[in-house]
Formats: sequence, structure tokens, C-alpha cells
Amino acid sequence: MNYRPVIDQFVAPVPLDPPWAALFVAVFIASALLTLRRPAYGLAVLLLSTPVAFAHEAMGTSITLQKCVLLGVLAGLTSYAGSVRVLRTRAALLLLGTLALYVIANALTLIHAIYHGPVFRETLKIVEYGALFVAAFICYSLDRDDMPALQAIALAVIGVSISALAQEIVGAHSGLYIGSAIVPRISGLLEGPNQLSAYYEIVVAALGAWVLVRRRPIVDAALLLAVCADVLTFSRAGLFGLIVAIVTLCVVGGARAWPALRPVAIGAVAGIAGSAWWVIYAHTPAVLRLSLQPSLYAGGVGNRSELWAAAWRMWRTHPLFGVGAGNFELELPRYGVFGVRTHANSWYLQSFAEGGIVLFTATLALVAASIGAFLRRPILARLRDGSPWVVAALAASLALALHQVVDYLVFYPKVAAAWWLLLGIGAAAMNDRA
Repeated sequence: MNYRPVIDQFVAPVPLDPPWAALFVAVFIASALLTLRRPAYGLAVLLLSTPVAFAHEAMGTSITLQKCVLLGVLAGLTSYAGSVRVLRTRAALLLLGTLALYVIANALTLIHAIYHGPVFRETLKIVEYGALFVAAFICYSLDRDDMPALQAIALAVIGVSISALAQEIVGAHSGLYIGSAIVPRISGLLEGPNQLSAYYEIVVAALGAWVLVRRRPIVDAALLLAVCADVLTFSRAGLFGLIVAIVTLCVVGGARAWPALRPVAIGAVAGIAGSAWWVIYAHTPAVLRLSLQPSLYAGGVGNRSELWAAAWRMWRTHPLFGVGAGNFELELPRYGVFGVRTHANSWYLQSFAEGGIVLFTATLALVAASIGAFLRRPILARLRDGSPWVVAALAASLALALHQVVDYLVFYPKVAAAWWLLLGIGAAAMNDRA
């Protein structure tokens, strides 16, 4: 049996059949019952289900485990009288308000869109992110037990990391093609290595903020595995984002940060050792991707230079409302990029191309809100009073804001869901001990 570092992945829609329909209904009921028992359990199930899809197609849309859990949690929360009123806080209203503007801006891109279906899909996807935020905010506001959520994140990270590191042995779905050598780029349960790296930015920010105040073996193990796997994604922007998140934690945590974040350092060393092995295997340090030169093999997803140029041409054609949300990949041949179907590899350029000045402005407002909501004077005291979720939300938002200059990550529900759940918890924690 020959080792194959890259295993081609063929994604085809899977129709929803009765057994899977029954399973999804059971997941919905179980999530609702857990939330009825305790909102903290509902939040934990949301966090656990984030990196898992099990997607099946029905009636023109995808049914996923994450959506069923979300609907179940929302159904369970309806039993708590006045639960919606807890959303009347400055942080929640700021984030939900800017997200509503982002939804409207996406919907307005229908004006010039040739393909209307993707516009509705992307708009409804953002509505789903808002529902995740609301669910997380209400769950944490009603039940401020931190441990179920923290342990759920740690368990999810361990599962994702094991699935990713296993691909070093069984083969990954993406790779670096360097001469005659092929080096796997692991992604685990996520869609690709850049998406996995973005997920790690979010969860490492959450787990790292917690180890600054309270060490737990399961959290240490999750951090070590996450950082090790993150290095082996060979995602340059992802590693930069991870560093931004860790630096933010160090600035807030001060002297306590270095000993507390020791698992991060150990994970980084393990990942670097794995990278060194691939350098030896490929007989070239090019594996480390220290050069900014684009890969000669783009795997059908193009290079950033041509994608960014196409995005610029799209914006010049429709500067106010763009070519339509979700239309970028479908419009590429009309703007000189053939044989490629992907996004713009930049959230900001994608917004410019698909939604013009209107969507770009809404995107900047959303990014500013995701950072500004947690950037207050009491932020440095939050670790002392036992509420590290605020610091976690700030670190994750800063990392994603910078990473998405060269990647478009909120397009993927597994990444965006993890972010909006953390924003919801962090916004609810802003009211903690106020």
C-alpha cells in the first residue's frame, strides 16, 4: 500500500433520506430538552456541533447538524419568560444592529445580480449567524456557569485536531506541490487548511483566555493539539492571525500569560518539528512557504493576484451595489478568469466586488463593532473578576479582521458560527459583574 499525502475529495450533494431525517429530528428534540433543563447545556451543544455538518440536501437547502441544534436550542429558550429582554444591552444591540445592516446590504446586492439564488443563500446565512449570536447571548445570560461551554470548546477542539492530525497519515484533501514532492495540508473536519486555521484562531483565543485565570488539563491538551495542527496547515495568514490572538492575550494577561500559555509553546514546537520532517521529505525549505510567490499549482481555485484583479474589475463595473452576493465565483469567466470557481480570497475585496460601496461599508462597520464592543476601559480588569470571555471575543475578532485581508472565512458556517457564538458569550459577559 503506497502512502498518498493528498486524497482527492469529490463533494456531491447528498439527498436527505428517512434515517437521516429521523436523526436530525432526534437532535432537534434532544437540544431543546437539554436547553430546557439548563441553558448552559444548550450553549455547550451549540459549541460542540459547530465543526460538524453531516450536510444533506432537502427542498433546495442543506440540512446540517448545526442547524438542527440551533433550532432546538432556540425552541428550548422560548420556555424562559422574558428571555429576549436580556438582549437590551449596549454590546448586544451594537452587534445585532450592525449585523442587521450587513443583512440589508447583502439583500440590496440583488439589484445587479445575474444569479438571484446565491444572494438569498448568503443573506439567509447571515441571518443564521445572528440567530447563533442570540442563542449564545441568551443562554449565557440565563445561566452563567462557564464550565459546560469551556469543556465543550475543549472537546470540540480535541476532536477537530485529532481528525486533522490523522490526515498526516491517511492523507489530506489539500497539499503543497513542490517539484516532485507533495506535502499534505491538513484540514480535519473543516473545509480546508485556511478554514481550519481560522477556526483555531477563535478557539485558541477562547481557551487561551481561560488558562490565564484557571488551568484545566483538558484545556491544556486542547491548546497543545490545536497549535500543533495549526502549524501543519501551512497557512501563513492563519498563523499570523493566531499570533495576533496570542499577543492580545499576552498584553491583557501580563506576567501571568507566559507560564499559563505553556501548552501553546509546546504545541508550536511539536508543529515546527512536524514541518521540519516535511522539509526533509521534500528536500527543500520551500515547504515552509516563506516566499510570497504564489503556488504554480492552485488546484482550480486560482491565485490571489488574478482573483483580486477580477474583484477590482467587478467593483468598477457596479461600484454601488456590486455584482451580487455569492455571484463572484459565477462571474469570474466574464471578468477574465477561466477554469476557476472560488471566492476572492479577501473578505473586504469580496464585499467590494459583490456589494460595492454599500456592502463594503457594512462590512467595515461589522468588523469595527466586533472589536469595539469589547474594547472598553474595564477590559484589563475582566481577567481579574473571572470573565475572560470578553478578552477571548476581542482577541478572536482582531485575529479574524486581519486574517481576512487575504482570506474570506465568514463564508464558511463552521468558522463564522464559532466566531458568532463567541461574540454572543462575550457580549453577555460584558454585563457580568457590571
